[in-house]
Amino acid sequence: MFGFEDMWTFFLSLFLVFPLVTIIHQIGHLFFAKLFGCHVDIHIGTGNMLCKIGPLYIRKLYFFDGWCKYKALHQKKNGKAKRIFVYLGGSIFNIAAIILVNGLILQEILHPNIVLYQFVYFSVYYVFFSLFPTDLSNGCPSDGKAVINIVFNKQFEKDPIN
Repeated sequence: MFGFEDMWTFFLSLFLVFPLVTIIHQIGHLFFAKLFGCHVDIHIGTGNMLCKIGPLYIRKLYFFDGWCKYKALHQKKNGKAKRIFVYLGGSIFNIAAIILVNGLILQEILHPNIVLYQFVYFSVYYVFFSLFPTDLSNGCPSDGKAVINIVFNKQFEKDPIN
């Protein structure tokens, strides 16, 4: 049962754990985009911009949402495999983080606690919903739908942002 004493844990997960999972996801996209010579801007949160650090834009509601803006990703020189890895990069990094945390717990380097549980839970949540093939409310495809579009040579209706 969720009680008043659980509010601290709720705020910790909402304002620290979930944004960390979002950042890891977006860094996965950035990693593969940079690896394949594409430019990407990472946006963490929504609303007015608070600050910009390199390709990272941090917005006022930093704990709510995250996406990437890709430039030159869909040019001919970037083959299907490269584009697919860019779209799957976020989920790859989230899965790697899950494996790392669980491995560190199994090695007894980290001790299981509610924060680590929430980290893994939110990471699984992020992977599931980013790979679920659908169009997002902004008209862009999810990572999963973007991959399907690439595999079947479908054109994006709108420039994909994640």
